[in-house]
Parts: sequence; structure tokens; C-alpha cells
Amino acid sequence: MSSFFHEVQQAPPHEVVAITEAFNEDTHEKKLNLRATGSYSTNDGKPWVLPMVRKIEKEMAEDDTLNHEYLPILGCEPLATAASKILLGADNPLLKEGRATAMQVLSGTGGLRVAAEFLGKIMKFDTVMYSNPTWGSHRYIFLHSGFKEPKTYRYWDESTKGLNIDGMLEDIRNAPYKSVIMLQVCAHNPTGVDPTQEQWKLIADAIEEKNHFPLFDCAYQGLASGDLEKDAWPVRYFAERGLEMIATQSFAKNFGLYNDCIGNLVLIVKDPAVITPVRSQFTLLVRGAYSNPPNHGARIVARILNDDALFADWKGAIRIMSDRFKEMRAGLKERLIKLGTPGTWEHITNQTGMLSFTGLSAEQVKYLAEKYHIYMLLDGQVNICGLTTHNLDYVAEAIHDAVTSIPKASL
Repeated sequence: MSSFFHEVQQAPPHEVVAITEAFNEDTHEKKLNLRATGSYSTNDGKPWVLPMVRKIEKEMAEDDTLNHEYLPILGCEPLATAASKILLGADNPLLKEGRATAMQVLSGTGGLRVAAEFLGKIMKFDTVMYSNPTWGSHRYIFLHSGFKEPKTYRYWDESTKGLNIDGMLEDIRNAPYKSVIMLQVCAHNPTGVDPTQEQWKLIADAIEEKNHFPLFDCAYQGLASGDLEKDAWPVRYFAERGLEMIATQSFAKNFGLYNDCIGNLVLIVKDPAVITPVRSQFTLLVRGAYSNPPNHGARIVARILNDDALFADWKGAIRIMSDRFKEMRAGLKERLIKLGTPGTWEHITNQTGMLSFTGLSAEQVKYLAEKYHIYMLLDGQVNICGLTTHNLDYVAEAIHDAVTSIPKASL
């Protein structure tokens, strides 16, 4: 009898997985993986458990009143309420007027999946647009949520190593009326390029003109600038303009809770009367997907966000991470310029957050792997956390050699 599974085709390999495997098999003493995962590491190349997270975990371990009972389907209410406030601002009138509601979700990915299913299956949107390039999972999230043909808008400008704002605005305006426009709030993945406040205003204009629906992906709040308030500005501006929207928050990066899958979904509406039926539909979607979200990390985040002293400590930890990104970016640019590396390298420090588009070509990336055992994605994307004060010189000299040996006109 033949197997039911004979028709299943081999899926294409994931590039990050392939890079990690090649790196692990490499025995060179100076090997370096600049794009293993999108996670934070210290200057010693080690994961960092935030001190206030560690403190609460110890307290929880000793608290006999805690248990492992299920959370409600829409999660931990103290987490959802507090997370909404750091995104929208504690004094935002939307919260007082009942025009914003929130629910715990499975980190950023799970939040986007629930949002996509709600927008496609309940709201009947059929077109979604996201940036080109974008995080690799965005396309799969929307395809698996029923959107037949996700589209992209121009974002990365190869010639300037910055934002193609004119192309982006043109594509948004040319999208079918009432499309979902997905936007990354800050520290854009994968480019590290964020719109200015003036450009965000133009983006809001274009979305409002065509009656599009904005969907914000907020995975790095605080890690772009080191300031929670500044990084949340785009969402708060759109809300101030009266636009209805959904924003998903992830606490993987800024809390270091990668495998706890703690996230939040915030919905903003014009009429508070719609909140109850909307939440009922989200309840059914979650019930049919994962039933209810995890409690351990939710307790940690909720405790920190609702305690003034712990909250202040967490903001300090965010600044430490953000400052490390800035220090490594400045150090790499400074060394490349000092070496006389062909091209301009201002984009390294103009970009923000954990990820960076270096501007290196696929050929140059392969050269770095073969000669210097430095691994990164073929599009030249790196995780800035792969850089340390111990390897900056080595990386800069390797990039200088790659760019000099394999010239690229646009660099």
C-alpha cells in the first residue's frame, strides 16, 4: 500500500539554517557567524538574561501560590493593558475612551497570524502589502491566512542604502482600494532603515487617501533608539490621526524572552461599540489555533511593566542593548573608512537596531565565507550582535579585502 505522504515535496532549505550548519561544520579558529539568529548577545558573544527577568524568575520559583492553570483565551489582562500603554502612551485618550483593546498573543509571529486571519476571514480584506525586502516569515503568515497573492511596496534603495520613500508612496497609492498595508514600527527587519517622522506623515497621508488599513509589526520597541517613547511614535501618530489599525508587539527581543513567545495585539477603532463583537471573533480564532497563550513569560512581562522600579530597570537594560548596537555600528564604519574601503559607509550608522543591510553583494559574501570564515546572508544582511570589540578589526579588514577584490559599482 502506498503512503499518503508520497506526494509531499521537499521544501526549500532555510538560508539561516544552511548558514548555521556551514558555520558549525567549519573548524577555523576565527570563524564568525554574523547571521545565526535575530537575537541579542553580549560583547562576549553570549545570550543575556536581563537582570530583572532573572530576579522575577527566582521569586516565582519560590512562590507557592503560583500554578500552571490555563490563562483565558485572550491571555493575561495585566500584560495586555500594560503593553498597550507602552505602545500608545499611558495617557492616550483612546484607552480612556474605550477605543483601544488588547489581548496577549504568541509573540510577534503569532500576533501577526491572528491579525491576518481576522483581517482576511472576518473583515474580508483580500490584498495585503509589505515592504520589499521584509522579514521572511511575513509572506508565509499571510499566505497561510488565506491571502491569495501578498504584494510588496518598494522600500530599500540600493543606490542610497536608505529608504525609497517615493517608490513606497507610489506603490501604496497604486494598491487596490482598502488594502492592508503592513508597516514595521522601528528597527526595520532586515534593512535597519526606518522612515523619518516627516516620511511617516507622508505614509499616513497615502494610506488615508486610499482608505487602506494599517497593520503595524512592533518587534523592537526601544532597541532602535534606546527610547520606548521615540520608537513608538509612528503608531501614536497614526492613532492621533484617527486611523483604525492593528499593532502587534513582541517581547522576545526587548525582554530577551525568545522562547517564551510573549506578545500583545492592540486594536484601535473609531466606535467603542464594536469592541465586544471584535473580541468575540478573535476569541474563536485563537480557540481554533492554540486555545490560550503561555503564562510564565506573561507573568514576567506583566510584573515588570506594572512595577515602577522594575520598569525603570528594564528601560535601562534596553538602553544597554541599543547602545551596544550603536557602538558596533560606529566601530565598523570607523574602521572601514580608516582602511580606505571603497564606497561610502554612512548607511551603517544611519540604520538602526539589531539588523543591517551592509550593501555587500552575494559574491562578496561568498568571498568572506571562503577566505575569512565569516558567514552572513547572501543579500549582505548581518546581525550587529555578531560584532564585538574582539572581532571588529578582523571583520573590517575582511570586508575591505572583499570589496577591493570584488568591486561592486553601487558600493
